[in-house]
Amino acid sequence: MNKVIIVTIAGGSGSGKTTLANKLLEIFKYENITRIKLDDYYKRRDELTYLERSKINYDHPDSLDFDFFYNQIKSLSTGNKIEKPVYDFKVHNRSDKIETILPADIIILEGILVLQDERIRDLSDIKIYVDTDADIRFIRRLKRDVRERGRTLESVIDQYLKTVRPMHELYVENTKKYADIIVSSEKDYTSSLNIIESKIREILKS
Repeated sequence: MNKVIIVTIAGGSGSGKTTLANKLLEIFKYENITRIKLDDYYKRRDELTYLERSKINYDHPDSLDFDFFYNQIKSLSTGNKIEKPVYDFKVHNRSDKIETILPADIIILEGILVLQDERIRDLSDIKIYVDTDADIRFIRRLKRDVRERGRTLESVIDQYLKTVRPMHELYVENTKKYADIIVSSEKDYTSSLNIIESKIREILKS
């Protein structure tokens, strides 16, 4: 089996992680590549009501099932398909859907806290942190959550002030030190993308 390349993309909510991941997917569209979002591994909370689930601090590492995430990524990286959970942001819970992910030569892992777990860092070949000004991240998050996740303006602002910002400062920002490459989404991605592409192709050739 060929070496599986794992590229990990971390950064605050609204920093531009998905945009960067999409660019890499486009660059390597002729390769066997897949993407896994850490968001899908929020813990299942069937025992709680919608109101109770809406009050959970989803920006704290304890809200995520890192053991399940690690085990699935480890299995995928060793050539096994996985049955990945699918998270539904509109109901603050995992949905009943399961997505089958087949083995790939390049695996992109994306999430605000994806560099928090040492086991995931050890699996990763290239660790990236997308660094973006807090005001820009908040505006992007506000637009996304209202448009795509059915949230109200008030709920997004309240969540940002109570959990998103303090947890970013406490947990997310701290993982920047583990990154091999720090990308600014406020600048042209070209030079950073060239570096990342070169590193991936170098590993592919080896």
